[in-house]
Amino acid sequence: MAEPSYTSLPTSHLPGSVPAVITEERASAVQHDPEANMQIFPPNSGGGGGGSKGGYQTLTSPSDGNGPAPGNNWNGTFSVSSYTQYFNVDTDDVVNRLTSSLYPTGDFFRKIEANPDLYGLIWISTTLVFVIASFGNCATYLTSKKTDSTISWSFDVNYFQVSAMAIYGYAFIVPLGFYLLLQYFGSRVGLIHFWCMWGYSLFIFIISSLLLVIPVDFVRWTITLVTGVASAAFVGLNLKSHVELNDLTIVLVAACVLQFALAIFIKSWFFH
Repeated sequence: MAEPSYTSLPTSHLPGSVPAVITEERASAVQHDPEANMQIFPPNSGGGGGGSKGGYQTLTSPSDGNGPAPGNNWNGTFSVSSYTQYFNVDTDDVVNRLTSSLYPTGDFFRKIEANPDLYGLIWISTTLVFVIASFGNCATYLTSKKTDSTISWSFDVNYFQVSAMAIYGYAFIVPLGFYLLLQYFGSRVGLIHFWCMWGYSLFIFIISSLLLVIPVDFVRWTITLVTGVASAAFVGLNLKSHVELNDLTIVLVAACVLQFALAIFIKSWFFH
């Protein structure tokens, strides 16, 4: 008996069957449907310029003009990692810049041109705050005991508050003011360079504060005058090249006067 043939049985009604032919109307609808979005597989997990870090990649480019352009991102301004480059200095760099502030030659901006730092500004300012506050109290103690040993003496905590406001305010606001002023007259020196230079100019005040403990007023004033002249010379010589281009001698004089005034303020307030 002959075997029955099943080749002629219809299969379109079976579950899971796929039509052999797609009608032209459906094919046209798929090709022209604006909602259809082709995707690339497998997902691009690399860090290349694809844009997405994971998942499917659409063929639509973000620069094709269909979507809004990305706006400016201010997150970097408030990110600590954005400022790590200004602390990329080693011990040799810091020592070299500290030495330059004690022996002013007018080339400090050239030394920091490629790598200005904020490490000196923050470290020196903070150290100076604690030094003048603590040694100022020590100086008043020695002076009071020298005058009358029976006088009671108490530690003045307000010295820390005054020193913090004065030193931090001077170290950050004064360079910012000169930066804006010189930018108006065409200077191209960056703000970080100004902060760096003024920060290292305060190092000599740390040394002088240690000597101002000596309870002899004549010696204290002598140290103050020498400190004021040295710090003013450091700032003045380094600003000279940027001021001479616009004949702004008054700006140079103002910077020197402010440095000298800071020395007088430290002596008068903390070591009187």
